[in-house]
Order: sequence, then structure tokens, then C-alpha cells
Amino acid sequence: MGSSESTPVQRPSSPPPPNPELVKPWRTFDWGQKEDLKKKLENFCPSHPDVNHVKILVAGEIGAGKSSFINSVDSAFLGRISSRALVNTADGDIVSSRSFTKNLKGFSIRSEKKKMPFIFKDIMGLEPEVLKGSQIEDIINAVYGHVKDGYKFNEEQALTYKDQQYNCDPNLSDQSFCLVYVIAADTVQYTDDCLLDKLKIIRQRISEKGIPQVIVMTKVDEACPLVQNDLRKMYTSKKIKKKMDLCSAKLGVPLTNILPVKNYHNEINTDDDIDVLLLKALEQIVQLADDRLEDTDSY
Repeated sequence: MGSSESTPVQRPSSPPPPNPELVKPWRTFDWGQKEDLKKKLENFCPSHPDVNHVKILVAGEIGAGKSSFINSVDSAFLGRISSRALVNTADGDIVSSRSFTKNLKGFSIRSEKKKMPFIFKDIMGLEPEVLKGSQIEDIINAVYGHVKDGYKFNEEQALTYKDQQYNCDPNLSDQSFCLVYVIAADTVQYTDDCLLDKLKIIRQRISEKGIPQVIVMTKVDEACPLVQNDLRKMYTSKKIKKKMDLCSAKLGVPLTNILPVKNYHNEINTDDDIDVLLLKALEQIVQLADDRLEDTDSY
């Protein structure tokens, strides 16, 4: 007679999830260079005798973290959380989906010792619609120093030479020598094609004058759980590498000019790993801007 006990059915086991981490970092990064970067940037001096402060224009889609990036860089030098550039943290309504920055404003970066010789220019956020957000011409004019500080952006019409806020004869100190696009890592794959077209037009126009462009990729912690748990996994994260490759392909900016960072958001104290990413990004931005400044006579 057969046994009354039945043999349990063996179900095939599910394959393990793919490893989200690379075996080796795809970009070499020294996480212990914070103090060296701070000293180097504090001692920076513009290469042109007629320029005391190198200006850097910061542009990007609404909500990507432009103003937060400026505040975060300031925080990295001060050793405390800074919030000089106003940030909109509201969520879910019509007003909060619009740019919180309405006027062109410059922010000098401060260390514990002094104001440093570079200034971030914060501009109204970009929107996909043709007549919303920063006008393409406003951004280009701001790069070339034609837009005076305090100018209130008009969503319906770009600034023209007839306006009082138009600087007809900018000097070198009025001009920006690097354009920084801020793009959020968690939504880069959903970036509207119309917005990308705007960025490509701006990129093409200022490239004619040799103005370098850098992409600062924010919200890396929101885009990748691996990085959220340990920021030092940034350059072994497959997901972040994929996001950066996508960003490079969409905008035509080389990977060397794409810099992932985490902005300060809910922290009340600064963190060395957050700081070193921000300071390294700033170092590369400042170096590119100063290279262009040094080549001024070529354009």
C-alpha cells in the first residue's frame, strides 16, 4: 500500500533581484577632500585683472532645486544651514507649481572668513510652455550681462533693449562665464521635450561665445535608495549612472560636465559627504568659468 503522506510540490525559486551596485566606482572620487577644496576655493582669484567676481548663472526647471543648490553651497562653507535664496516648499497647488524666483538676483558665497570672488545669479525657473517661465532671450541676455539685478521676469514678454532694466553696454564684471543647468535626478526621464528644446537653443546660442555649460543633478537621494542610505554609493550606483547617461544624451552635455549632488533639504546640521559633493561641483564650475574668462580676448 502507498504512503498516506504526499510529497510537497517544489516550486521554482524566484531569481535574486539584480545588484543595484557596480563592482567598481565608475568615477574616481576622494570623499576626504572637503577641507582642501574649501581652502582652494577660498583662495581663488579671477584670472582677468578687470574682474573681481566671477558670475555664474543658474537656470533650470521649476522645482529642480536651483535656489536650494545656492543655499547648499553657502551652507557647505558656513558650516551651518543657510537659506538666503528663497525656496518654495509648498506642494500640490497651482501656485506652488510656478517659479518662486521672480527677480534676477546675485548671491555671493560666504565662508567663515570672507565673501568669495564668485557670485551665483538666480533666475526664474524654466517651464515647457512657450510663454511661461524664463524666456529664452532673458536667459541668454542674463548670461551676457544685459539684464540688471532686480529685473522682474515677465512670462509674456522677454526683456528688450528699450526697457530700463536692459544694460546696453555690459562690462566683463556684468557677464556670466558659466551657465549651470539644475536638473532633478528623480524626474529627468520625464523632462518635457519642449523644455529640452529650450535648453538646447540656449546651449547653442551661448556656445557660439564659448560659454561653458554644466549640469548639476540634484535629488540623487530621491532617485536611488542605495544612495539615500549611503551617499558614498553615488559612483557605484547603476541607477545614478543611468540617469546621468540619459541626461547627457538628452542635452548633449558631456558626462564630465554633469555633477551629481545632494542639496540640503530637511537637515539642521551640515554633513561632510554632502559638502564634499557640493564643493567639488563648485570647484569644477569655477574653473570652467575662469578658463572662459581667461579666453575673453578670443571672442
